Amino acid sequence: MDQGAITDLGGDVFQIDTKMAGYDGITAGFLIRSDRPCLVETGTAPSAPVVVAALRSLGVDADDLATVVVTHIHLDHAGGAGDIAALFPSAEIVVHQRGARHLVDPSRLMASARIVYGAALERLFGVLAPVPAARIKALDDFGVLDLGGGRRLESHYSPGHAKHHVGLIDSATGDLYVGDAAGVYIPDTGDVRPATPPPDFDLDTALASLRLFGALAPTRLLFSHYGPAPDVARMLERSAEEIRLWVSHTRDARDAGLNLDHAVAMVQERTKDRYLAFLPGADPELTAKSHRMSSASANVSGIMHWLDNLDAVSAAEHHSH
Repeated sequence: MDQGAITDLGGDVFQIDTKMAGYDGITAGFLIRSDRPCLVETGTAPSAPVVVAALRSLGVDADDLATVVVTHIHLDHAGGAGDIAALFPSAEIVVHQRGARHLVDPSRLMASARIVYGAALERLFGVLAPVPAARIKALDDFGVLDLGGGRRLESHYSPGHAKHHVGLIDSATGDLYVGDAAGVYIPDTGDVRPATPPPDFDLDTALASLRLFGALAPTRLLFSHYGPAPDVARMLERSAEEIRLWVSHTRDARDAGLNLDHAVAMVQERTKDRYLAFLPGADPELTAKSHRMSSASANVSGIMHWLDNLDAVSAAEHHSH
């Protein structure tokens, strides 16, 4: 096992680099090695062997894993759910109720991902294998997972990035697993960028999720992309500021009648000075990695999609008066 794939974060929490698409430091899974061991995020299907090897090297064998929980069903977070479920037959697979049916029958999820990624889909994300319905625990907007020994993982519904998204807080450490609801954290520079993909992005909902995260008063944020971030209050504030800013620039591009490609170019140009990884003279490898972690075109198209929906709603309301 490549030891660089596993980072001990303290409190019996271990970060696993899932090596998504062969890259380092893009998508993390986390093992909570409590009395009832729990894996948070599976990574993609092709990452499953990496995750399994990491779990085994941490002493978690086929029958030991009690729970697998995903923050949402996007393929970089939950694409390995079917494979991991098959290899850990005692584990319950936990997801928000709005995502549960897509884990049981992934065909619609895979079809929509294929539209976005085309031929690159298999290389990047593989294929999500179905999870048997009997193995799934579907969460309401608030849920509690038993980690054993009095330790709990509390699930809080936090849509905005995706309507099947939850944040998870560990009662023992105060760690908050933020999935993608607080954006993408670039540990090399300490920057955070938004994650606002189509079709679910909604500004007010996204900001409300960040306020909820703040109210939970976590001790640290654990980003699926990527890793633990200190200074929780400042990080959540920056995350909200980034989302607002990207929305404002995308709105300007749309008002100027720019198509998606031109809008993306304009928003990137206007925001690049905010991120050390995109400044002139930055390490080109870091710049490339940051683009992979946070796609400007996905962000802008998600915001465009939301703005189009707002227009459609207000036109319909205008029409009905």
